[in-house]
Amino acid sequence: MKKYEAMLIFLPELEEEKRNSLLDRLKGIIEADGTISNVDDWGSRKLAYEINDYTDGYYVVINFESTPEAVKEFDRIAKISDSILRHMIVREEE
Repeated sequence: MKKYEAMLIFLPELEEEKRNSLLDRLKGIIEADGTISNVDDWGSRKLAYEINDYTDGYYVVINFESTPEAVKEFDRIAKISDSILRHMIVREEE
């Protein structure tokens, strides 16, 4: 398994309950084939540039080990979710 880091930017007005529900769903995808080492909740921050008329976003960073198939499913779910403004998954160096 390889190490990855995922950054998610949620809509700023999204209710905490809905954000946590989606985050739990994404974490479940990872934990089915791997392990999560750290979830860092950065909270609400100003975006570097405007995205879809939003100037703020709610940031969450997840460090995990998983299979490439689980990462593809994580990416697919993050892409189709209307509650996520942007996401990025990068593979960490060994």
